[in-house]
Amino acid sequence: MTVTDETKQQLEDFRRDFALLKSEISKVIVGQSEILDDTILALVAGGHVLLEGVPGLGKTLTVRTLADALDLDFSRIQFTPDLMPADLIGTNMVIESDDGNKIFQFQKGPLFANVLLADEINRATPKTQSALLEAMQEHSVTVGGTTHILDEPFFVLATQNPLEMEGTYPLPEAQLDRFFCKLLVKYPSAREIESILDRTTESQNNAASAVLNGERILEMSAIARTIPISDEVRRYGIALVLATHPDHELVAEPTKKFVRFGASPRGIQALILGAKIRAILDSRFHVAKEDLKAMAKPVLRHRLILNFEGQAEGVSTDDVIDQILEHVREDALEAAAV
Repeated sequence: MTVTDETKQQLEDFRRDFALLKSEISKVIVGQSEILDDTILALVAGGHVLLEGVPGLGKTLTVRTLADALDLDFSRIQFTPDLMPADLIGTNMVIESDDGNKIFQFQKGPLFANVLLADEINRATPKTQSALLEAMQEHSVTVGGTTHILDEPFFVLATQNPLEMEGTYPLPEAQLDRFFCKLLVKYPSAREIESILDRTTESQNNAASAVLNGERILEMSAIARTIPISDEVRRYGIALVLATHPDHELVAEPTKKFVRFGASPRGIQALILGAKIRAILDSRFHVAKEDLKAMAKPVLRHRLILNFEGQAEGVSTDDVIDQILEHVREDALEAAAV
């Protein structure tokens, strides 16, 4: 396929704006380069992000800083056990009209924003968690039989703490599947801790400024979808996802032993979209199998459901994905005649 000068310029602008947004966030956030890359990538792809890490690693600050770097409406919700769905999406209120009559009027909740921070999402009850399902998938909210369309773009960035499990409610599989990717926030290195101390215990006052708007994010999303992917590479991505299913002939041994349910079709959609954006960032106009491999853990780790044996032996879904990447041959789908 011939790449025109206009297309080359679009991709160059894409890489410039991606780097600009990351650089602006990095004025506040120390390190976490991979987390920032994958978070911005998911936003450009139009997906939601689940950030998991122990307290104090800057998960909430990362999301707030991202919102500061985007010219978009931002809303934060602290999820707690007593939070109700109406506290999230809003409710119909009885008000008095100008002519003195009583009427119902919908009062929007904090969900009606472009960037929604769902802080410690696993502390709310399943009833409240489920209030996000329609918004995350359809970008709309239905209350009292009336559907309210959310402004575009709409992103949910949720955080959860993997340590304190008492009083928490694990996210249901249906909701986990609606997250484009799950990112594991790791502890900073000694050098990064020094930089954190410089920024937080000295007189520095670093802050992010808005450098991109919603229209530009939507434009970048549209550009990413134009990146071509060959049938061979796409079939390899499909094979990776099918290998997560314990009853499929492409299954790897760890999957058969430790996995109860594999990834849904949303997994392969996220895999392909993420790979297309990685190709752009790597200055290519085509998707390579390496792009799919790089996206495998972020987009599949939360879509694999371990069985009892896997949980008992402390196996992580990342371990299973590593084995799948080693097991699946690049011509696996053709060989299986699927």
